[in-house]
Amino acid sequence: MRAVWKGAVTFGLVNVPVKLYSATEDHDVSLHQVHDEDGGRIRYQRKCEVCGKVVAYQNIDKAYDDGERTVVITDEDLKALPAERSREIEVLEFVPSEQIDPIMLDKSYYLEPDSASNKAYVLLRETLESTDRTAIVQMALRQKTRLAALRVHGDVLVAQTLLWSDEVRDAAFPSLDEPVKISEKELALSKQLVESLVADFEPEQYVDEYQQELRTLIEAKLEQGDALDTAATFGEEPEEETGGEVIDLMEALRQSLAAKRGGGGKTAKPAKAASKPDAAPKAKSSTKGKPAKSADADKAKRSKTA
Repeated sequence: MRAVWKGAVTFGLVNVPVKLYSATEDHDVSLHQVHDEDGGRIRYQRKCEVCGKVVAYQNIDKAYDDGERTVVITDEDLKALPAERSREIEVLEFVPSEQIDPIMLDKSYYLEPDSASNKAYVLLRETLESTDRTAIVQMALRQKTRLAALRVHGDVLVAQTLLWSDEVRDAAFPSLDEPVKISEKELALSKQLVESLVADFEPEQYVDEYQQELRTLIEAKLEQGDALDTAATFGEEPEEETGGEVIDLMEALRQSLAAKRGGGGKTAKPAKAASKPDAAPKAKSSTKGKPAKSADADKAKRSKTA
């Protein structure tokens, strides 16, 4: 990993030198645009409206336009801002961890000690753990002032940037103002269904099925070209109707519970192995599509759709 920022966490007179690393990465397959007639690559050019020339990225500045006047802001202007020059992650306050609404969380960064001694780093980590507090910090990162939550993840300190309060929209839906009566029996059945699905969260068991199928499709097209039969590769499934109104909520709950009791086990799908080049030939032999599902599974699917 490459550090994206270097500075220090400061609280009181304590200074903790750290390096910042992005804690997440995108696993999506990268696709680009082509012309549908000849497959030629589509590229976008930065062209000046005044001279008509294509402009290199290093010759592009930013500008603000208020409708009447335009002011150009260069990279040197931005770097001269006091907040941008700051190399501190300043602790503003320590708050109870449960007070941070997950809707405000944005991007996560690992903090690595950046000094000969990591004593101050370990002290801050153990203090946060023992007090069950999260540090609210402020920092300048990539030409923006960021608010972040500094917390402990395993043995590492993690800074999760937060959205500013005015960046979170209010949820105002008139339909939620309409009175709805929920019977005790409906609530009891709903609670039973929840209890039947209770489990410890293990993120490793969940996979991005779309990206796996996309990789399988790419491997199959590399072997078969445009002659690929997607129905033979993936099997045919009828399209599910969505948006229908629930006719009988009680019956849907009963069928969901019955299907769960009949099937047993967790509903989460086990993690699949990564797609391999020899996955496509196997897929070609399955010309009859997927096997029929059991009656209980069909009931569960229908009730889930409802």
